[in-house]
Amino acid sequence: MKRLFTPEGEAALLVTMQRRPLLAFDFDGTLAPIVARPGDARVPAPVAHRLQRLAGRLPVAVVSGRRVHDVRPRLLFTPWRIVGNHGAEDEAEPDAPVVDLTPARAQLEASAAALRAAGVVVEDKGLSLALHYRLASDRDAAQRAIADVVNALPPSLAVFGGKMVVNIVAAQARDKADAVAALVAASGADAAVFVGDDVNDEPVFARPEPSWFTVRVGQDDPSSQARYFLDGPADLPRLLDRMLESLPGGMSDTLDSL
Repeated sequence: MKRLFTPEGEAALLVTMQRRPLLAFDFDGTLAPIVARPGDARVPAPVAHRLQRLAGRLPVAVVSGRRVHDVRPRLLFTPWRIVGNHGAEDEAEPDAPVVDLTPARAQLEASAAALRAAGVVVEDKGLSLALHYRLASDRDAAQRAIADVVNALPPSLAVFGGKMVVNIVAAQARDKADAVAALVAASGADAAVFVGDDVNDEPVFARPEPSWFTVRVGQDDPSSQARYFLDGPADLPRLLDRMLESLPGGMSDTLDSL
């Protein structure tokens, strides 16, 4: 990864923005700060204000691990599209393949007592399952309890980690890279900017699409295949300002007070 806020990085962003790309963003850890309780997450008003202005000029999408109906009221702006469940849930495509998580639900039910005792919170999102351990008093014990579950799952299911969470999805489910590709096609754009921060964003970063400008928030994973990185979430407003400045007419009203 290269630092975005360099002459080279900003020039590359400008070239992509001049193509009027799809703009796609992860939610937790990207648009909204990571919080102890997922129900408390919201997009900060200054970020939402910038995104609303961008959404008036370009197709803006949110691609989240949350359910669509969960993430929508947390945005404080109106995007063109929202895709949830790590790419598997798109309201615009109601005929998505059926996802069978029955084996995982059965294993979780059988292990419910052990998971509760370890402080693991299970979230069933319909098309995916999340095992949260951020609030566990002993995170090592929580991870061992989760490992006992996932090690018993069949090959028809896939497991990937995140920030104090382990996710279970169907192995054939669409991921975020599939979702971004579908959004690019649906929007009619010939380029995309994608900003994310976590393991489930790596399929987008790893996709060899030369017209995709990918940005990781934070440097916690040196092996990330994102093209550029921001130092942290505090840099996101600056990135959005650069996007607005690149559009015809630039930034017509000041954001200094936000």
